[in-house]
Amino acid sequence: MENIILDRVVKEINQGRRVALAMVTRIWGSSPSPEGAMMAVWEDGNTLGTVGGGSLEGEVIAKAQECLAKGQNEVFTFELNNKEAETSLNMICGGKVEVFIRVFIPRPKLLIVGGGHVAYEIYKLGKFLDFYTVIFEDRPEFGNFERFPQADDIKLGDIKTMLSEYPIDENCYIVIVTRGHAGDEEALQTVINSNAAYIGMIGSKRKVSLIREKLRNQGIGDEKLNKIYAPIGLDLGGDRPAEIAFSIMAEILLVKNKGQLRHLKLGGE
Repeated sequence: MENIILDRVVKEINQGRRVALAMVTRIWGSSPSPEGAMMAVWEDGNTLGTVGGGSLEGEVIAKAQECLAKGQNEVFTFELNNKEAETSLNMICGGKVEVFIRVFIPRPKLLIVGGGHVAYEIYKLGKFLDFYTVIFEDRPEFGNFERFPQADDIKLGDIKTMLSEYPIDENCYIVIVTRGHAGDEEALQTVINSNAAYIGMIGSKRKVSLIREKLRNQGIGDEKLNKIYAPIGLDLGGDRPAEIAFSIMAEILLVKNKGQLRHLKLGGE
């Protein structure tokens, strides 16, 4: 059973979902489960495996959900029959159980739509920052593992179709940098209704204004339009592909880490 649980945990992480692994690490006296018993727990309370059942298991599930919400690993000790202890579960087996809860949080996903010069520089920075990086391209010469050897995945084919089929969630950061205006617009139309944490599109202010107006005429509300980071990136200056990519990744980190646009230096502004 342990192999099944561990395989499932790995699968969930690879699919971008949070999961906790609860393991009995120590017991004193009588216990409903042996040391090493484990159980996977999801944010919605679903489980796989067991740490003993009954009120102990219910309490472990609740603690695991708390750990998932905080994104923190923790160790808990449960008194099984000491009514005077705060952690007592009033179980008849007696004893005491220590449970370690390990939270697995998947890497943030960087979805790069396009494979040109700016996309290549964004890919390098994304890998350096340990993002799970996916390239979307419709040109074989720009969408391959020779060009992007460390990419976690490459989606080669019709970009609109691949984006619409990709499981985009709040762990995804999307950068739209295709080879032209039409490709950027189509990609944005495809992902604008997703739950992505960040959607950015390259382009001039005029280009962005025209695309926003077209989307508004198609029924896209201002709430969604105003979540789009376009023109993309922070105003750091510079126009080389590497500098543009750096400004884009800086903006993504600002959003991801809930940072602030300010200097940290002492002695004035």
